[in-house]
Amino acid sequence: MESRSFADAVAFSEEKMKKNALFDSPHLFYDLYCLLPGQAQKVHAHEGSDKVYYVLEGTGRFTVGDEEADLGRGKAVIARSGEPHGVRNESGENLVLLVTMAPRP
Repeated sequence: MESRSFADAVAFSEEKMKKNALFDSPHLFYDLYCLLPGQAQKVHAHEGSDKVYYVLEGTGRFTVGDEEADLGRGKAVIARSGEPHGVRNESGENLVLLVTMAPRP
């Protein structure tokens, strides 16, 4: 059985948002995204894949399509296939997201 610890996977980079893989397969990925204050994942889209962001720590400003919302701990948002999406950490605290995408692009 494969298992991972979220706490052990949390790691940040001063240079840019850090993606830390928890599980990876030909069918999906399951990552922790770690963003320091001021860091962002630029708005982009994936044809044929859905992405779910779940906030573990902090507050992120999420863009999905034409909408923007600040979401905190315990909140999740989905970007369906083809929808532009991204996240920014405009808060003064670290942001840790659990991110799943399937099927894998």
